[in-house]
Amino acid sequence: MLKTPFLPFDNIPPLCYLIPMKVELDSKVHEFQKPMTVSKLLEQLSLSRETHLVIVNDRLVTEDYRLGIEDEVKLIRVVSGG
Repeated sequence: MLKTPFLPFDNIPPLCYLIPMKVELDSKVHEFQKPMTVSKLLEQLSLSRETHLVIVNDRLVTEDYRLGIEDEVKLIRVVSGG
């Protein structure tokens, strides 16, 4: 019978799940364990895309943008007046 060699790293999850993605909203930092699209992020935070702008690495992005762990994400509330 052929034995599979023991690999010491078999039970270690991928690094992207060890480092949380940080998202700044109203001076608070929220952490997420996996990458996602902007629309999914807004859904997770129960926010509307009409009421918040998403800035990633100092650039305005659309709701189909795929966020990565290394991205610097800021959510800015849209304020209007008349």
